[in-house]
Amino acid sequence: MSTSLRHKRLWIAASVTLLLAVICVYFYFDPSDSILFPKCPFLTLTGYKCPGCGSQRAVHSLLHGDIVAAWHYNMMLLLFIPLIVALIVAEFTRTVYPRFYTRINSTPVIIGSFIVLMLWWVLRNIL
Repeated sequence: MSTSLRHKRLWIAASVTLLLAVICVYFYFDPSDSILFPKCPFLTLTGYKCPGCGSQRAVHSLLHGDIVAAWHYNMMLLLFIPLIVALIVAEFTRTVYPRFYTRINSTPVIIGSFIVLMLWWVLRNIL
């Protein structure tokens, strides 16, 4: 086995291990009640919610199967999950499916996502 293949497998194993550890932390500890999780500096400084506010609590709720609570904490996180999954799949299959990779990483997708996120940021603070 080549050294580069070994390094790639090591990075994948380390990434999966880290991801599982993060999932366990979010499953067993509630971000609402635990000091382990940082509070949003933007919210603390301004009193306004940033686009990511509530994401930690939403992840905790999702891991416990409570989709309604997750939606309440940060609906945009739930709406963006399919895009995030598509981006990850595109990254890992970019040599096999280069057209898919190019389309999902295209300027219209990036700008459209940015616009939706900015609209969400404004609307969640005025409604």
